[in-house]
Amino acid sequence: MRLLLVEDDPMIGEALLDLLRAEHYAVDWVRDGAMADTALRTQHYDVVLLDLGLPKRDGIEVLQALRARRDRTPVLVATARDAVADRVAGLDAGADDYVVKPYDTSELLARIRALVRRGAGVAEPVFSHQGVTLNPATREATLDGQPVPLSAKEWAVLEPLIARPGVVLSRAQLEEKLYGWKDDISSNAIEVYIHGLRKKLGSGFIQTVRGLGYLVPRE
Repeated sequence: MRLLLVEDDPMIGEALLDLLRAEHYAVDWVRDGAMADTALRTQHYDVVLLDLGLPKRDGIEVLQALRARRDRTPVLVATARDAVADRVAGLDAGADDYVVKPYDTSELLARIRALVRRGAGVAEPVFSHQGVTLNPATREATLDGQPVPLSAKEWAVLEPLIARPGVVLSRAQLEEKLYGWKDDISSNAIEVYIHGLRKKLGSGFIQTVRGLGYLVPRE
């Protein structure tokens, strides 16, 4: 899953970047509101982690512009503005959730996972389909109840596919889930990870739609 981190404080930003990457998220980090607006206009993200007190353009303005474009990307506001009026303003501007600094990192990660599920239209805390179960909270995968070891990249490819059975995702869309701006992308990386997943989960679990991409078929 790919996240946009919008945070101007370098110490907080570095700490969050390390935390999120340790959880195997692909993360782009921008440090002002103008860059955030540009990123949101040109890239697709599964979740935005948005500070409000930003240089060049306030976070509320960035959020309002996003929603004015009818963009439904889940947004978690993470800010030092702790007054009730600020929380109300953030939520009314279109935020899906709001946390106040300093926050507990385990709670922050849980809120991000909840927004990922909401964005996928899934209420359950785990993704389960045709005997395969993924638990994002523990990063555990099972097949018919038996543990299946997945690499971080294999997980990143499988999660968006199993979250939306029957939906075709192109190679470019899957690459977006794996890589940030500064990452090098191998030309056949997705094919390699799909091959590995088929060996572990069964050759028919992920299907190729010629010329379009890949999908996990519906029941």
